[in-house]
Amino acid sequence: MGEPIIQLVDLYKSFGDNRVLQGVNLEIERGETMVIIGGSGTGKSVILKHIIGLMKPDRGRVIVDGKDLSTLKERSVDELRKKFGMLFQYAALFDSLTVWENVGFALRQQTHLSDEEIKHRATEKLSTVGLRGVEDRMPADLSGGMKKRVGLARALAMEPEILLYDEPTTGLDPIMADAINELILEMKRRLQVTGVAITHDMTSAYKIADRIAMLYQGKIQAVGSPDAVKNSKDPIVHQFVTGSSVGPIKTV
Repeated sequence: MGEPIIQLVDLYKSFGDNRVLQGVNLEIERGETMVIIGGSGTGKSVILKHIIGLMKPDRGRVIVDGKDLSTLKERSVDELRKKFGMLFQYAALFDSLTVWENVGFALRQQTHLSDEEIKHRATEKLSTVGLRGVEDRMPADLSGGMKKRVGLARALAMEPEILLYDEPTTGLDPIMADAINELILEMKRRLQVTGVAITHDMTSAYKIADRIAMLYQGKIQAVGSPDAVKNSKDPIVHQFVTGSSVGPIKTV
């Protein structure tokens, strides 16, 4: 095991009577890509929101780079968030802003760079994700795959140590989904970032993950390499990764 950059320790979170997280324990090593899988509504996005400090647990601790988020003041949490970049499920671009303004949004909010400097940085990040000459276009003029790439460029703009991916291949055809997976792998190789992804797409999970964790009934059911998860004898894990409707996981 390497050095953990993120630690989730006995994490509990409920919304009314809905107990979403019921003792999640997970360590994410510096420089690895951890993929969290699980059914819809199991709490995968809730885990991401805890990691980035947008939610506070009812019980338990979230430790990022040695700092316990529960002990930090809001200003310190805001500072810690600068370590993160996030690719949202549907890219979440601002329709009224150009591509470069979208990519540079956090730079404008959190730095004193001029518009010219922000546009230059945005153009560099767009080039990193394989997009050139689109900086002055509007999001409505882009394909779904291009929007994902712009979203990734925006996530990279602040040069984060940790990238969070919320369903990175949702809504894409298989060829474009594979292109996004390749881009995620390239970001890891080139920038040595730590990655945390949540997905239903097992093809994507197997390709980008160093390790995969399965969330089931509010806890981590299993953690292992892609091969270990693919060949798991655990009936719950096996049912999910094979997509079988027959097994211990309750289906509607």
